[in-house]
Amino acid sequence: MNKSKLVVGSLLVFALVLFCFILIGGQTVRQYERALPSLSQLANIQPRIVTRVYAADGSVLKDFYSERRILVPLKEIPPYMSDALLSTEDKRFFSHWGVDLIRVPKAFLVNLQRGEWAQGFSTLTQQLARNLFLTREKTLTRKLKEILTAIKIERTYSKDEILEMYLNQHYFGRGSYGIQAAAQTYFGKNAQNLKIEECALLVGLLQAPERYNPFRKPEVATKRRNLVLNNMVNYGKLSEKKADSLKQLPLGLGEGHDDVGLAPYFTEMVRQYVETFYGEGALYEKGFSIYTTLNSTLQKVAEDAVHSGVDSLQKNMEMSQSPEDPAYTVLVPETTRVESESESGTKNGKAKIKIGEKRVYKQLQAAFVAIDNSNGNILGLVGGRDFVQTKFNRATQAFRQPGSAFKPFVYTAAIEAGAKPTDLMHDAPLVMNVPGFGEWRPENVDNKFWGEMTLRRGLAWSRNLIAIKLAQKIGIEKAIDYAHRMGITSPLKAVPSQAIGTSDVNLLEMVSAYSVFPNLGVKVEPRFILKIEDKDGNVLERHETTSRQEVLNAQTAYIMISMMSSVINNGTAAAARRAGFDRPAAGKTGTTDDFTDNWFIGYTPNITAGAWVGFDDKTSIGANQTGSSNALPIWTSFMLAASQYYPYKDFEIPSGIMFRDVDPETGELATDGCPETTREVFTEKTVPTERCHKHR
Repeated sequence: MNKSKLVVGSLLVFALVLFCFILIGGQTVRQYERALPSLSQLANIQPRIVTRVYAADGSVLKDFYSERRILVPLKEIPPYMSDALLSTEDKRFFSHWGVDLIRVPKAFLVNLQRGEWAQGFSTLTQQLARNLFLTREKTLTRKLKEILTAIKIERTYSKDEILEMYLNQHYFGRGSYGIQAAAQTYFGKNAQNLKIEECALLVGLLQAPERYNPFRKPEVATKRRNLVLNNMVNYGKLSEKKADSLKQLPLGLGEGHDDVGLAPYFTEMVRQYVETFYGEGALYEKGFSIYTTLNSTLQKVAEDAVHSGVDSLQKNMEMSQSPEDPAYTVLVPETTRVESESESGTKNGKAKIKIGEKRVYKQLQAAFVAIDNSNGNILGLVGGRDFVQTKFNRATQAFRQPGSAFKPFVYTAAIEAGAKPTDLMHDAPLVMNVPGFGEWRPENVDNKFWGEMTLRRGLAWSRNLIAIKLAQKIGIEKAIDYAHRMGITSPLKAVPSQAIGTSDVNLLEMVSAYSVFPNLGVKVEPRFILKIEDKDGNVLERHETTSRQEVLNAQTAYIMISMMSSVINNGTAAAARRAGFDRPAAGKTGTTDDFTDNWFIGYTPNITAGAWVGFDDKTSIGANQTGSSNALPIWTSFMLAASQYYPYKDFEIPSGIMFRDVDPETGELATDGCPETTREVFTEKTVPTERCHKHR
């Protein structure tokens, strides 16, 4: 009886202790649960993912991210990635409920013996819980929160969903979060194309990405990879023979992820746009897909043309200018190591650091823009020679004098007012008294005067005095008005020198304005973004069409095309023809005073493009360094390649255009007595009726 009472009493005491333990444990759990993620948070896990910028052909231009993460579904990840992961990190993943109770006692004993937190027992689910919601501090409090969160995750998601989240969430080193980013960073491929040994290497990185960094420590990384392959053998997912053969393979690292990307000046424009309208946080964390107008093939052509052209010019400049000339060099700090001498005058092996200065050559810069005439799409854009060195975009942010590249606006206003390509003017000296400036004696680039000539020849050979006198005749305000109508947004001063381009503009607005000519008077606003989607594919904005506005008479536009064709066919840009470019094209060179800015802007029926060359600080490029010698070759290189992607097409002739044979000397209708005749273009209102008076 006493014995039975003792048993009953013991059971009661045990029950009481158990009850107290459960009560205390429950209270502890409830206390910590307040700091745990809610069910709604667990059900809507939103990792930071990459915003990706695409070219028109679907190729990737640039990723923006705070954590470089590109989500991929589990079905697109090779099964041996999961095998390598589970065999190394969590062998009983599919049998536990968030906590592996078999591993807990072992880890507890090891940590007790060493007197420190030497071995963990975290499952994949616990690691996921820690990465998503907790810190990495090694305390019992954090561990309890980790366990409770892991249990919650297991109750909310399936095992496959947890595995997918883990592989997309975990950090693999070198700025790569998730398996897709890691595959691209280490092997230059997508996750679905990973091989067994590559998966083993990536799994080996999870524990300590920097310690096992294969780029810096290939031997250590190889040992770690081979350890994972052994784990796969022990896990029953790989034969020993296969593992032995894989261990002999080199790491096979790829080129890795290029953080600058293609067209960095262009993608910087995209970044600024998205940050302005959606905020910085959205750009770097929300995983937008941004589809742009850029043609990746033509962009590469443009970059090659710019780099080749400016490198050649830089080399020539350095050969012709003294390395001590302060106009073409700058002082930069220089640190040298000098070995000191002992008192006896012998080298004692001790070195001192000497800080001084040295002169280095300034860097010539260039910019380039190409747009599709039909829709305003920016096909290619280069803002400088090196985005890493300077992010200043010379295609959109640099405002420079266009020089003679402004003259087409003067001629446009004149043609619209009734002038003809055959009208005669005198290339002769002119003296003007400009209020606030004084006496002005404009010159031509060759310091010569050619006498009487037609407007066509004056434009083809870029005679300054013809443009200035023409602007005087029609009023410079009218030329400025047409420039603004056609797309120049920068302020332009209504002064006589504006006829030869003395107000600052940028390259993009000049290229856009020139595209009005091949569009027969229609201004199409340039665009660079087609569509923006969120991570779920919902369209946030779409730009299917651009603004189109008729700003110029079609007949005027065509006459200007004809006159500007002479610039390329037999004028200042004839070098393009000599280089083999034979497509229908027109354009204009531009060179400013002291040869500080070189331009060429030209167009075909399909594309309008422009190039600028100069120093950022407006140093002269050098004597006789003109737009035809420096900017035109860049344009020509691009157009020679770009024309291969477009079928042959001539400029469209609008109604109301008439052609007549005229005497190029007088501009009047040719007679049998004229020694030379040329085919000229007119409107019905301006077609000449008088026969050549000089050769009757």
